[in-house]
Amino acid sequence: MGLIRSCFTFLLGTSCGVYIAQNYDVPDMRKIIRMGLAIASMYEEIYRKPKKKPEDSD
Repeated sequence: MGLIRSCFTFLLGTSCGVYIAQNYDVPDMRKIIRMGLAIASMYEEIYRKPKKKPEDSD
């Protein structure tokens, strides 16, 4: 009985997702994720602590 219930839930979710994707303007998640990663790397470069210069041991 668990297999039928899980398959029904999966098929219901898939069909609802297809319906929403066809009838509504759903944003492209890959584009949003890439933009977020680019912004995060930009902030990392801006606010990164400077590397310590090696001191002379003389």
